[in-house]
Amino acid sequence: MNKGILNWMIFIALSIIWGSSFILMKEGLVHLTAYQVAAIRILSSGLVLLPFAFAAFKNIPLKKILIVFLSGVLGSLLPAFLFCIAEEGIDSALAGTLNSLTPIFVIITGGIFFRSKTPTIKIIGIIVSFSGSLLLLLSKGHLAESKNMLYISFVVIATICYGINVNMVHRQLGNIGSLHIAAVALSLNAIPALGILYYTGYFNLPLTDAGILGSSMYAALLGVFGTAIASIIFYMLVKRAGAVFSSMVTYGIPVVANFWGVIAGENVGWKQFACLALILVGVYVANINTAKEK
Repeated sequence: MNKGILNWMIFIALSIIWGSSFILMKEGLVHLTAYQVAAIRILSSGLVLLPFAFAAFKNIPLKKILIVFLSGVLGSLLPAFLFCIAEEGIDSALAGTLNSLTPIFVIITGGIFFRSKTPTIKIIGIIVSFSGSLLLLLSKGHLAESKNMLYISFVVIATICYGINVNMVHRQLGNIGSLHIAAVALSLNAIPALGILYYTGYFNLPLTDAGILGSSMYAALLGVFGTAIASIIFYMLVKRAGAVFSSMVTYGIPVVANFWGVIAGENVGWKQFACLALILVGVYVANINTAKEK
């Protein structure tokens, strides 16, 4: 199969998986706290990949283990908690839309931490995307409340984590198998996730209650598909297509997230989709000529 076609197939698959993650978070938060949903997500992803982790440890140089662990922290652990906490105050469609800032932070963090050059065309794209994001926030209303801005800031911090992680994986882990990276990263990060889950009092809850059981299943489903499987696919895409193209998966995520937002009856109208279009135009402009700059 043509390499470019396969890359786009991976791109579409990730858009659907990660775009659906936001509504799964929202369902998990119905009966559980943000910390519990995020902890279950990471714990379940680590458990699923644990059998692969034992063999993966043998195939990863010792000096790279810390980088792999850090990749799990920046690419999965911290964002999982940040997004869940954010969705306690903003709807899933907005969270998914703001996630499209990730490519912008891939460019910014690449320049700051990895000495990547940023052409003028990319700076223009950044300005356009941030303009779209600002208009999107204004279209949602209630921005005078600092509480809402706080929840929004959690998503922004998560996208910064993603930006650093994408650059780090592309630069430092290119010669390590995608399954090995995901298995070791998530298995190691499942340990602090289990600790957090314990201290939230989750195991003292009536776990056979239909509501709690349902939310737990949504969180576990999120972990298996939205973290474990998606991470393997994403690491594969980063190594195949480069950092910036891989971050472009966030083009599709907001579309899927807003689709689920409409299904769930959230406040998503033409203004939000117009702002989304502006964000995507900016990200597209910022990624012009990326094939030459991978």
